[in-house]
Amino acid sequence: MNAPQTQTIQMTRSTPHPEQARWDDASVAALFALPFNDLLFRAQQAHREHFDANRVQLSTLLSVKTGGCSEDCGYCPQSARYHTGVENQGLMQADEVIETARLAKENGASRFCMGGAWRGPKQRDLDELKKMIAGVKALGLETCGTFGLLKDGMAEQLKGAGLDYYNHNLDTAPDKYADIVSTRDYEDRLDTLGKVRRAGLSVCSGGIVGMGETREQRAGLLAQLANLDPQPESVPINNLVPVPGTPLADAEPLDWTEFVRTIAVARIVLPRSFVRLSAGRREMPEAMQALCFMAGANSIFYGDKLLTTGNPDVEGDRQLFAKLDLLPL
Repeated sequence: MNAPQTQTIQMTRSTPHPEQARWDDASVAALFALPFNDLLFRAQQAHREHFDANRVQLSTLLSVKTGGCSEDCGYCPQSARYHTGVENQGLMQADEVIETARLAKENGASRFCMGGAWRGPKQRDLDELKKMIAGVKALGLETCGTFGLLKDGMAEQLKGAGLDYYNHNLDTAPDKYADIVSTRDYEDRLDTLGKVRRAGLSVCSGGIVGMGETREQRAGLLAQLANLDPQPESVPINNLVPVPGTPLADAEPLDWTEFVRTIAVARIVLPRSFVRLSAGRREMPEAMQALCFMAGANSIFYGDKLLTTGNPDVEGDRQLFAKLDLLPL
């Protein structure tokens, strides 16, 4: 796979920010190299310029189609290529998804995300997905979907059904990507993000750290995200959860300070984006999560399951929010 260099992908949005800064890999790496306290201070300043520092957006994520994916993403227990113990489940019925969304709203979630383990959906899948999206939207929740690569016209259909956000992560830096995925190119991901923007959907795009990448490669991922034009409205930062049976099962854990640095740098280079603590949060001590919020994280997945891996339970999150005087958006 040929990895592209850091680039700007032109997308359309009704409220562009002409003052958006351009970031090269070296400039982002220089932020990582700042003294820890200086970096957090700068990130907190950037955060307060655009957000209420004491409010956090709550999302709930449901796997609406689990396992059996043809891709070979090295981190993913849902790949059909690996033996991970994940049970394949076909596409859920819309009524069941809508009921789950209703319960999520009762527990405080403001956004409901639906994930499907596909390389990309077929039209017959899209017909059922549109019913789910319309039903969840009717509950008054923001809607988000992550269904893989989209063909021409699919993003417009999802938008018409009431989808607000489409998630498609870049995963890692261009020069690390071929070590993680071989069944799709980096350009394939950028192409889907372009289709999403042109359809008028908001973009949710981030990546995974702790996959054996260097600090410079973490900087490269954030530079790619920061140079999307416009920048993603939502940026999930995942800390790898090693799953037995996947190629990354024995990956060396990322030091906790490096993860906090990643959140802080993401906040500085993506100042208007929601930066979400995503996979791996269950393994994070409360003090580490608190530092991530101080560094500018202002969104979490809320609930007991994150696709096929665990997530902190609702009551535990409520207790943590009370300790930190945080309120949901």
